[in-house]
Amino acid sequence: MAPTGGLARSPRTLEVESLESFDRLVAAGAVAMHGWHAQSLDLRGRKAALASLDVEGAIFLGCTFDQGVEDGLRHRGALIFPKLVGVPFDAYRARLYTPQELYAGLESRPYEELPDALVYQWSIRPGQRHSLDATLASALHDHAIGDALDEFMRSDVQAGQTTVGVMGGHAAQRGTPEFAQAAELGRRLAQSGRMVATGGGPGAMEAANLGAYLSRIPDGGFTDVLAGLEAVPGFRPSVSAWAREAAAVVERYPDGTPTLGIPTWFYGHEPPNYFATHIAKYFANAIREAILLEVCDGGIIFLPGAAGTVQEIFQDACENYYSAREAVTPMVLVGRHHWEQELPAWPMLHRLAAGRAMADRIFLVDSVAEALEVLGG
Repeated sequence: MAPTGGLARSPRTLEVESLESFDRLVAAGAVAMHGWHAQSLDLRGRKAALASLDVEGAIFLGCTFDQGVEDGLRHRGALIFPKLVGVPFDAYRARLYTPQELYAGLESRPYEELPDALVYQWSIRPGQRHSLDATLASALHDHAIGDALDEFMRSDVQAGQTTVGVMGGHAAQRGTPEFAQAAELGRRLAQSGRMVATGGGPGAMEAANLGAYLSRIPDGGFTDVLAGLEAVPGFRPSVSAWAREAAAVVERYPDGTPTLGIPTWFYGHEPPNYFATHIAKYFANAIREAILLEVCDGGIIFLPGAAGTVQEIFQDACENYYSAREAVTPMVLVGRHHWEQELPAWPMLHRLAAGRAMADRIFLVDSVAEALEVLGG
């Protein structure tokens, strides 16, 4: 199993995730598909090519074929996972989501009618979480997302960068000092050459993704964007208005720095933010939480938050507690009063770390500047 939740790559398999890749392999003289995994491809019009190949040992995941081809492939030894009927998502998708995909139609329709909301509505139908069909569909989807995230983490987009996580609550409103602090943190992390990863939701998560996304624009332009977003402070009462305000910023600055969000449909009250250019959205929150922590090889900065952030602190602490010294990653809690008095996670964390390899890798600071200094940036 790969760290991101997908199956680890094997030298005996070849993932074919685009029609262009399939055509290129055929044109190059391929004669057998043994070990090929064709994922969510529209193979209509490729009847002759498929007929010319030895398909024994090939796997087709949610592919579309010309009439009559599917039965022939099965008889010749291929394994075919069919497209799932009545499911509002591609369970075999080969790539991470984009905000434009999850919010398709945002310019003219309310959020409740958009793909992200429709998937959530599907997931909470009565009995859905105990239905075999729904469980299978969501598990296949989460596996595909894990595989796509694994590819992204090894791609040219992420090459040479460490990934730093920014965790924090969804309650931070645009226009507040808390939102501006998180945005400045994301901006400065990206400017120092790090990939910023968040839980992909609103509040501090949106702010960190925003700061990273706009890390290449001048300071004055960045300040103007923050001021403009104040017009719609949060996603309540209208996710549509909140998302449209963000979409307008992305339209104005279409070539932002890549940034990662890892949200979940388990929390339907937290829509994904529009500033994560790559979105690994899962159904299973436990898998999502573990993967979010695992991809942050450059450490995690915890901004003030509530239950979810506290959970992430101690889930990360557990990983570090049992890690070899060389594998311990930094944990930086920002906000002394919050983490010592309001939600006293720091005393517990400090006590837990005593005598362990993680003891000199946990930090409590009061500002974004201090957090960056701790991480060497």
